[in-house]
Parts: sequence; C-alpha cells; structure tokens
Amino acid sequence: MNHPVLIAAELRNLLDAARLEGLDVTWIAADEATPKGDWIALVPLLSRWVGGTELKNLPKLKIVANVAVGYNNVDLVAAELRRVMVTNTPDVLTDATADLTWALILACARRLLAGVELVKSGHWTGWHPEQLLGLELRGRTLGLLGAGRIGQAVGRRALAFGMTIRYTARTPKPEFEAETGAVRVELRRLFGEADVLSLHVPAVPELQGVVNAENLGRMKPEAILVNTSRGDLVQEDALAEALEAGRLGAAGLDVYAEEPSIQPRLLAAPRTVLLPHIGSATRDTRRAMAELALANVQAVLAGKAPLTPVYR
Repeated sequence: MNHPVLIAAELRNLLDAARLEGLDVTWIAADEATPKGDWIALVPLLSRWVGGTELKNLPKLKIVANVAVGYNNVDLVAAELRRVMVTNTPDVLTDATADLTWALILACARRLLAGVELVKSGHWTGWHPEQLLGLELRGRTLGLLGAGRIGQAVGRRALAFGMTIRYTARTPKPEFEAETGAVRVELRRLFGEADVLSLHVPAVPELQGVVNAENLGRMKPEAILVNTSRGDLVQEDALAEALEAGRLGAAGLDVYAEEPSIQPRLLAAPRTVLLPHIGSATRDTRRAMAELALANVQAVLAGKAPLTPVYR
C-alpha cells in the first residue's frame, strides 16, 4: 500500500520517479490552499504556511518536510504538540547561496548594473578615469551577521579577495576563526566596522528588523549591505532612506519582508541590486533540496529518524 503524501507541484520536474516509489503523491500548487485529508506527509515550499489549522485538517500527518533551509512558515509549537516531525534542507544549498552572496557583493562593489545600463543606453562615450568608480575589496572588512554554514562559506571566500572578517554569533566559532582569522564582535561594532555587511541569521523575533535606522546610521557611508538570508531582518523603509540620502554605499538583496511584493520606495532607491530570491537557484542545488526533503519523508515513513530534523 502506497503512503499518501502532499508534495509541492513546483518540485515535479526536480524529482525522479524512483524517488517517489511507495508514495501516493498528490501535487499541490503554491496558489492552492492546503487541503483537508488523510495525507501522512507534506512536502511544502517556504511560501506555504503550515499552522494549527492546517495541522488539524491533516490528522494523520507525520512529517512536514520543508524544501528550504528556513522553516518560519511552520508553526513549530503546533507541530510538536501534534507530534508532527518538521525537517528542512540545510547543507545542500550552502555553496549556491554563498556564491550568490558574492555575486551581489561584487555587483554592488563594482557597480555592474549601472555599467550594463550605461552600455545598453547608447550613451556611453568611452573610458573616463572617474567613470563608475567602485569599492575595492582588498584590505576591507567583511562583516557577517551570523556565522552558520552559509555565513562561514561566505567568509571563507573573502580570503581570496584579501578581506578581513568580523562576525557576530550566539556562540564562538573557533574553527572558523582559526581558518580565516575572523574575529567575533558585538552587534554595534559589526555595523560600525563592516565595509560589506552580509546577513546570515534565521528569522527569530529578537533579530526582526535588526537592520533599522539606528544600526544603518552606524555604517560607513560607502558600505554595502547584502541580504540572502531573511527579508524581515531589514526595515526596508529605513534602508531606502539611507540609500536615498547617500548614507549607504549600496545594497544587494535577494529576499524581502513581504515577497513577492517589494517596497516601492526600495524599488526606486539608487545603488541597489535586487534579485528574485534565487540564492539556491542552481539545478543541482534545487534537485538536492527536493531529494533531501523526500529522503526525510521516506525515513520517517519507514519508522526511522529523519536526516535533518528542525527539533528533536
């Protein structure tokens, strides 16, 4: 007898048939409400809210296998009360997201979008010694707000650019420090010293809106802010104002507080590189994420421990 499972329809082309063996799959599109029924596993994208009502409507559910490293779309308290396991997909997207972070850093530092627009406009009149001057990274400081898997991967890449590293984290990272020379500092100092500040922390209440007017005011006027982590870390009005006033050098963002909606003021702000949440968007990584989610489901349905539980 096959196990009934609900899987995000957007994953259909990323999963081989062999991965679905033993499963009776119902594909559910992102714009469809989570249905009621006797499904025993749910494999959602980060955009699907799974709260108390959804869990109540799925009384036989054993696991929510989120296809994301984040899991703020799942009510963990409600899930634990109903003894529903929640898993995520860490590790497999670390390198892809770190690479995309550096794409944003370089695009901001060297004003790549402005250069592309100038060439395409037909108004480029030739080389000029003061044209589109950017920020040289060698000798500058990379600040990491968070030094988990992705933050550390971003930091290791900074060595090739001759940057020094400062980071904040709940606990020291001695191996990372030994490997890179990174120094752990408190939050105020991080904002003040970073030439490039990159965000790599989970969506927790104490860090919601941490990039606010006060902390932006501590940053150097040529500094670059990059966010490939969580949209609600940034107060977008305050960021737009800092860019408009020239109090911040540039911002490269891949995530937003209310995506897919983006603050109109932020859309219009100067010196921004705004991407549509593609941090993990390589074919290899997205396939690996989907496969890891299915592996978690298969493990739980076989009576085994999941590979990557959010809580134990």
